[in-house]
Amino acid sequence: MKSITIKGSERESVGKKATKALRNAGKVPCVIYGGEKPLHFTAEEKAFKDLVYTPNAHTVVVELENGTKLDAVMQDIQFHPVTDAILHVDFYQLFPDKEVTMDIPVKLLGSSPGVRNGGRLLFRKRKLSIKALPANLPDFFNVDISKLKIGGNISVASLLKDEFTILHPENTVVVQVKASRNMVVADEDEEETEEAAAE
Repeated sequence: MKSITIKGSERESVGKKATKALRNAGKVPCVIYGGEKPLHFTAEEKAFKDLVYTPNAHTVVVELENGTKLDAVMQDIQFHPVTDAILHVDFYQLFPDKEVTMDIPVKLLGSSPGVRNGGRLLFRKRKLSIKALPANLPDFFNVDISKLKIGGNISVASLLKDEFTILHPENTVVVQVKASRNMVVADEDEEETEEAAAE
């Protein structure tokens, strides 16, 4: 999985007054959990642009001024209800031998014949929660819909791998094609109709 580096400074004071002053200076208070003790640090708000405002999933390298580097994943983020400014970010520290839970985006590949014949494509699960070692975290799930006909679906069962555990039931539908009022006769049926007419 691709990683984004966020440069920050460890902070000593975590009180409300200090936190407000940081936010007024355009900095975001953050915490990394999962280690021996929580680590509090701050980073520039603009440093989170590629991590937050994207449909992709990333791990993070938190690089502190004292030279400390920690691998982590974002666990939670709080926004200001009016300005949408980032108020606080929680991270969870990654360890090579410790599994982590993360939401992975789903990407659809190809063109569905069911849609070409008038069906409606329903993208039920745009992200899937998985549990895996950091080295086995995929950037995304590729789901090929090039053989998906009307009435068909692709479920979690077809995406299972040994490298990770998908935290959804195997029968969870990721994408499906349903019939619609504008549905046309499938190509195969059209061919059969033409042959019958010729006879």
